[in-house]
Amino acid sequence: MKQLQTLNDVTRLAHELQLADKAFINGGFVPARLGKTLATRNPATGEVIGNIAACDASDVNAAVSAARAAFEAGSWSKRSPGERKAVLLKLAALMEQELEPLAVLESLDSGKPVSECLAVDVPETIHVLKWHAEAIDKLYDHTAPTGNALALVVREPIGVVGCVLPWNFPLLMLAWKIGPALAAGCSVVVKPAEQTSLTSLRVAELAFEAGVPAGVLNIVTGTGKEVGEPIGLHPDIDMVSFTGSTATGRRFLHYAAESNLKKVVLECGGKNPALVFNDADDIAAVAGHVLNGAFWNMGENCSATSRLLVQEEVKEALLAEMAKQIEGWTMGNPLDPNNRLGTMISPDHFSKVSSYLDTARQEGLRVLHGGNTEQGAYVQPTIIDGVTPESALFREEIFGPVLCVTTFKTEAEAIALANDTPYGLAASVYTGALNRAIRVSRVIRAGTVTVNCFGEGDATTPFGGYKQSGFGGRDKSVFALDQYTELKTIWIDVSENDA
Repeated sequence: MKQLQTLNDVTRLAHELQLADKAFINGGFVPARLGKTLATRNPATGEVIGNIAACDASDVNAAVSAARAAFEAGSWSKRSPGERKAVLLKLAALMEQELEPLAVLESLDSGKPVSECLAVDVPETIHVLKWHAEAIDKLYDHTAPTGNALALVVREPIGVVGCVLPWNFPLLMLAWKIGPALAAGCSVVVKPAEQTSLTSLRVAELAFEAGVPAGVLNIVTGTGKEVGEPIGLHPDIDMVSFTGSTATGRRFLHYAAESNLKKVVLECGGKNPALVFNDADDIAAVAGHVLNGAFWNMGENCSATSRLLVQEEVKEALLAEMAKQIEGWTMGNPLDPNNRLGTMISPDHFSKVSSYLDTARQEGLRVLHGGNTEQGAYVQPTIIDGVTPESALFREEIFGPVLCVTTFKTEAEAIALANDTPYGLAASVYTGALNRAIRVSRVIRAGTVTVNCFGEGDATTPFGGYKQSGFGGRDKSVFALDQYTELKTIWIDVSENDA
C-alpha cells in the first residue's frame, strides 16, 4: 500500500484500469461465439463497469478442444517440472508488478475492501502460485516393495481440468486451483463467477505472457447454466474442481454421473462454530479473533465462524469486549482503504442476508449490535444473542456479517452443538488448557480446526470439509496435487530367465 493511501489514490487508479471484455481461449481474447455480453457491476454502486462475454456451450467446446489439443501435444504436460516451475514463477513476478492494479480491480468487481485485497488477497494469490511452482520439482515418485519385479508408482497429469470458481475470493480461489493444476501439467478451463470475472481474465493474459502455452489456461465467462453446466457435462473434461454452494456442488456430481464419470472435487458451504470455554486465557484476544472470523470479507466466506458457542460463565465478559472492538469494523465504500467492510456481492445476495435479520426479529432474538442495512447493498456487522439449534440462523449458511450467539454449560454440550450441522468445514476452539484443546479439536467433525485463533492455515495445509462441506479432495498443500494427477503402476519383471 505504498501508493494507495487514500480514496482518491484508489479511485484514480480504478479509472485508469483497462478492463478485459472477452473470454480468453487458446492464447487470446475472443468474443462469445453468439456475440452475447453480460454486464458486470460495481456491487457498491450498482453501476456497470464493463460488459464481458456471455459464453455458452459452444465456447466451452472451443476451450476444451484447445485444452485437449495442448495437453496431447505436450506443450505443457510433457515439460519437465523445472520448466513449468520457471514459467509459474514468472507469472507470479508479473503479478507482483501489478499488485496494486489487481487489488483495485478485485475490489471494484467484488465489493471487497481494497485494504484486504492489497494486504491479503493479491499477495496470498501470488504466494500460492509460487508455492506450487516450487513444490512441483521436489515431489518424488515411489517404488513398491516387491519380489522379482520393479514396481514404479508414478504421477501423471490427469488431463483437462474444469475449474468453477466462487465470487467471494475470485483471485485466491483461482490460484488454489490453477496453481496445483498447472504445476502438475494439466490444461485448464476456468469458469469464474459471472459477478467477478475481471481479475481471472487479467491473470490468464499474464500467464500467456509468462510462457504458459496457448490452450493450457482458458477463461470462459458466463452464467452457471450456460457455462458451468456444459463444463460439468463435457465428455472430454477429466475432472472438475468446484468451490461454491453445497446445492450447486450436488449438481456437479450429477453431471459427472450423466457424462463420463469425471472426477469431481467439491469445496462447499459451512456453518462453522467458534467454541469459547471459561478457561480461555485472554478474552480481549478471543473477542478479536471471533469478530474477525465472523466479519472478515463481510462474512462472505465459507469458513466464517458464524456460530459463537460460549460457556455461560464468560459470556457477558466476552460480549462486552466484542462490543468495544466492533466499533473498529468500519463499513463503507470498498475503494476507501480505511474501511474494513465492503458491500454484499449483489442485490439478490443482499436480500438473502437481510432476510435472516428479519428472521431474527420474528423469532424475538436479541440483536446486540447492528441488525440494519444501508443504502446500496450494505449489511451492518451484526451480533444476535439467544440463537437456539432450532433456529434457521443456527442451521443455515447466511454468508453475510451475522454472528449468532449460543450458550453452553459443559464441554460435552459444546461439542454436541458444534457438530449439530450437516456441514463440517471449519471450527475454532478457545481454551487455556492444552489437553482440552487437543481433545475437542479431535472430536469436532471439520476439515480445519484452529486453536486460540481464526484462520484457514496457509499454503502448506490442506483445506476442505467433512460431511456436506466437501467431497473428493482438498485445496492447498501437496495434497491438492492428488486431485490433478493420476497414479500409475509400472510393473517390470526382473526375475532371472532360467532358459
